[in-house]
Amino acid sequence: MECRQCASRLERPGDYCLVCRTPNADAVVLELDRDRATLTMLDDEEVVGETHVTTTPEDGGEAGVVELRNFAGRVADEVRRKRPDEVYAAGDRDVLRATRSQLHHSFYRIGDGGEGDGAVETVLARRNDRALEVVEATPAEKLGGSHSTLIGDRAGRTAIQTVAGHPHVKKIIPGPIDAGGSGSRTGVRAKATRADENGNVRMLLRDGSSVQENRVVTTAMDRERGEQVRADLNDALAEAGLQSG
Repeated sequence: MECRQCASRLERPGDYCLVCRTPNADAVVLELDRDRATLTMLDDEEVVGETHVTTTPEDGGEAGVVELRNFAGRVADEVRRKRPDEVYAAGDRDVLRATRSQLHHSFYRIGDGGEGDGAVETVLARRNDRALEVVEATPAEKLGGSHSTLIGDRAGRTAIQTVAGHPHVKKIIPGPIDAGGSGSRTGVRAKATRADENGNVRMLLRDGSSVQENRVVTTAMDRERGEQVRADLNDALAEAGLQSG
């Protein structure tokens, strides 16, 4: 493949051109299996290349930890070669989590698009849709409302910060605490509920018998896009160990 700007030869499809300092892919889609990763590079709505990274999984123990970390590192290295604006990932959760921890790009976990669509088709459909506004504010700046108390102590704050860290979340408004629920010993759990017609969602925080419903205002503007944000939020909460079963 040649650079789209200066026609210099690129070592791998979608690589950032070091000659003229031009990116040749603005997004990378990762399809992750435990022993194989497929990376598809996109430039706008065009697929510009595909590459693969493979490994031989080790069975548990320290060797398994090291092998997984090294596999994820090789996948992350391939992504960094492209310098994309966004990374989308689907597949094995352990590989995804390990890869995500080594990247600092805008990173979104996706599922299959349904009706036989794969990860690339799902991303292309999403990118063809109207782009959502990105909110450039810190998690602390997104917290508002008259109720400042959060249940769950540190875990509750982690849940709020996780949701507030999403680029399409405008504001989180904590709600009153209901202490009349049934008790639970599972610790603090958080879940984003179905989006409303304006694209906003609610995050339920549970800690023992206490429940707090927090309003999450997004940039989605309609239910369909709100559902995309909700899925992202639940994946992020799961990664933080706070997802309800």
